[in-house]
Amino acid sequence: MFSYRHAFHAGNHADVLKHTVLVSALQYMTEKDAALTVIDTHGGAGLYRLDGDYASTSGEADTGIRCLVDGPFSAQNTALAVKQAAAKPAPEAAAKPLTPALQSYLDQIRSFNSGNSLKVYPGSPFIIQRLLRSHDRLKVFELHPTDARSLDGNIAQLEAGRQVAVLREDGFEGVKKFLPPPARRALLLCDPSYEIKTDYLRVQDLIADCLKRFATGTYAVWYPIIPRPEAHDLPKRLKTMANKAGKAWLHATLTVKSGKAGSGLPASGMFLINPPFTLKAILKEALPQMVELMGQDRGAGFTLDSGG
Repeated sequence: MFSYRHAFHAGNHADVLKHTVLVSALQYMTEKDAALTVIDTHGGAGLYRLDGDYASTSGEADTGIRCLVDGPFSAQNTALAVKQAAAKPAPEAAAKPLTPALQSYLDQIRSFNSGNSLKVYPGSPFIIQRLLRSHDRLKVFELHPTDARSLDGNIAQLEAGRQVAVLREDGFEGVKKFLPPPARRALLLCDPSYEIKTDYLRVQDLIADCLKRFATGTYAVWYPIIPRPEAHDLPKRLKTMANKAGKAWLHATLTVKSGKAGSGLPASGMFLINPPFTLKAILKEALPQMVELMGQDRGAGFTLDSGG
C-alpha cells in the first residue's frame, strides 16, 4: 500500500497539468474576499529535490517541468529524447512565450528556487499555501509514514501557524469533518496514487459524499490514463454524477506519448466539478502548448470538455 513515492515523479507532465489547473483555480478563487478552505487529500512530502536520487533516477522532470524552461522535449539532451526525436514532428524554430497560465505556474515553481536553478519542486501543499491569504485555511492529509514525517518538517519551516493543518489520516475519510467549511467556500484536490484498484471507487464515493455535504464546493480530481478499466470509467462516472446533481464540470486530459512508447505514464486527466468559469478558456490556450513542449511522439495530444 505504501510503495508509491511521488519523489520519483515530481515535476513530470502530470504535475505540470495538475498544478497548472491548481494555480489557475486558486488565483480565481482568492479574488473574492471571503475565506477559502482548501483540502489536499494526499499531500505527499510537500517538497522534492529534482537533483536528488529519486528524481534523478526517473528523469521525469526532464520531460515535464524542464521542457517549460528549456524548450520542446525533442530539444532536451536526454537519451530518451534522442531515441524518440525521429518519431516526433520538428518543433517550431522560434521559442514562443508561455501562455499566462503556464507562466504563472512556472513562476510559482521558480519562487521555491534561487536564480535560474530548478532544484526544488513544490508539491500541491506548498503551491496552495503560497497562493493563500492570511484568512484562508489549508487542510493536508498524508498517511505514508515517511512522507508524513517529511511533510510535517517541511510545513513547519513555513511557520504558517493555524493556516495549515497536517493530518496523518486517511484523506478519503478525514475530509468529511471539514465540509461544509465555515465561510462556505472550499476547493478540494484529490490525487491519490491509484496504486491499488480500490482507489478509483474511493474517489468516486468521496466526491459523491462531498457533493451531499457541500454542493457548491469546487472538487478537482487528478487521475492517470492507463490501460485499466477503472481509469477509463472514473471520469465517465464523475461526469454522470455531476450531470445528475445539476453541476457544471470540466474535463481536461494531456497525453505526451503513445501508450506503446516505452515505459512511464503516457497521459493523465483532471476532472473538476463546479470549476471556476474562467478555467476552460485558460486551458484551451495552455493545453496545446503543453503538447507542443512536452509531447514525445505523434501520439501526444489533449482533450477539453465541459458541461452543466
